[in-house]
Formats: sequence, C-alpha cells, structure tokens
Amino acid sequence: MADYLVDVFPQLREIKDARLREGVENCWREAVRRGGWQLDDLEKVPFTLTFKECEISLAAHTRAVTDCCLAIGRVLDAAYRSFYRIDFDVLTAGALLHDVGKLLEYKRDGDRYVVSATGRILRHPISGCALAAEAGLPESVQHIIAVHSHEGDKGHRTPEAYIIHHSDFVNFHPLADR
Repeated sequence: MADYLVDVFPQLREIKDARLREGVENCWREAVRRGGWQLDDLEKVPFTLTFKECEISLAAHTRAVTDCCLAIGRVLDAAYRSFYRIDFDVLTAGALLHDVGKLLEYKRDGDRYVVSATGRILRHPISGCALAAEAGLPESVQHIIAVHSHEGDKGHRTPEAYIIHHSDFVNFHPLADR
C-alpha cells in the first residue's frame, strides 16, 4: 500500500524524515478507510464539487499544489533565508495533506459525488486537521491543513501555510474561472 501511495504521490520521496513520511501515508490510509473509499479512488474523486463536472481528481490536484509549493518554497528560501527558513518536510507534508479531509467531506452517490453527512457539518480543513492529529503528525502540519482555506483567513499562518494557501488557490481559480 505504501508503494501505491508513492506512485500516486511521488512527492512523498521529498520528505526526509521517515516518521513524518510514514505519518502522511498513514493519514491518507485512514482517510481512505474512514471515508469508505479504495486507494485507487484517489485518482477518481474530484478535487472539488464546486464545478458542475470536475474532471480533475483529488490526487492530480494534490500533486499540482505540492509541486507549486516546492517550487515557491525553493525561491523564497533562497531569497529570504536570512529572515526565515522554509521547513521543506513540513511544507511537503502539509501540501500533500491539505485536502485529505475531502475523503470525509465527500461521498459517492451512484455515479455522482456529493457532500457527505460529515461534510455538511465539518469542512475538509477541520476533518483533515483531525485526521492529521490522530495520525500523530506535528502541529506544524496540522496547522497547515486547518488554515489552508478560508477557515484560516483571520488567523496566523506560518510561511509554509501561506505557500500552501496561495498555491491551492492558484490551482483552483484558473479552473473555476474558465
């Protein structure tokens, strides 16, 4: 199963801390299990229900956001290293998990994907943060998941959380506006 997750999310290889990498994998496994999905559903579940028909999977969106985060992180780390350091393990883990809660927020209804009972009361940043906490992931990663969307707009964001927040919306808005 770990090999399958690395095939879906090759960016897992970027996480140097083996415990953190394992925690990210365990978080995805638990979200799949608890949401009633199979691992291969990651390439089928849409990344958003906002569009009438979304052809972009949760896995594809997650890979794109993670790649954007890593590129931005490298630029900012080089430019501003004397002011702050980017923790690339935390950045990668947070990017890979930013939407993990969508596996609890969504469900399949025949051939359609709809908001689940859990999703009606807990949006994915909250359920994803809870999954990360249960997986024993550090607060720095939990923070990123919790504040990556509008839920975090009135609070503090770490540099890694800002990168993920903006990378997520850079990936979303051009698709929403087409």
